Amino acid sequence: MGRTASDRRQAWAALRADGDFRAATGLRPGEWIALERRDIDLDERVAYIRRAFTKGRLKCTKTEASVRAVPLQAVALAALERAPLDPGSPLVFPSPRGGYFDLHNFRTRLWKPAQLAAGIEPLRRVYDLRHTFATFALRAGISTFDLSRYMGASLTMIDRHYGHLARDGREHAIRLLDDLNASEMARRTLVDAGWTSKPQTVARRDNANSI
Repeated sequence: MGRTASDRRQAWAALRADGDFRAATGLRPGEWIALERRDIDLDERVAYIRRAFTKGRLKCTKTEASVRAVPLQAVALAALERAPLDPGSPLVFPSPRGGYFDLHNFRTRLWKPAQLAAGIEPLRRVYDLRHTFATFALRAGISTFDLSRYMGASLTMIDRHYGHLARDGREHAIRLLDDLNASEMARRTLVDAGWTSKPQTVARRDNANSI
């Protein structure tokens, strides 16, 4: 049986919400496919990334320390509100049948047709919305250190691909240090009073102090 006009409208609405959410969070394709409603904390405005669905398999983080928290900006929250709710599925963005999306089918049946309908040229990859998030985050002034935590990527990777967009580079560091040192009071209160040039004492094994 073919899909009705109502079904198609619902699918397009879900796709728009999904795309906005991915661009606003920078999740990997497998991560947003596996995202469940229990992973969303609306009070704290955070999405916890605990698992990913890739190549037909669900892979969970090895430890609780491996779980990363991704902040939910207003665009992401609005996308969650627009996403159709499937009572029979725990997933935030389930496939039309309520299960996990097959990424290959998603690309060919939804992602590519949506771009063609919108007149987007050249066609973008599903992964490109992760780059969109990184670009906007750095333009907004988020540090590469924080961004690496949110994206679950190394500082080296962030710097290699997006370092030219970062505002926390050398010039920014110089301005911050100059602003701090401009205040005499700041220098007195932020630096440990014991941090002086006099020799420090070293404790021996017998607890006697030597200089």
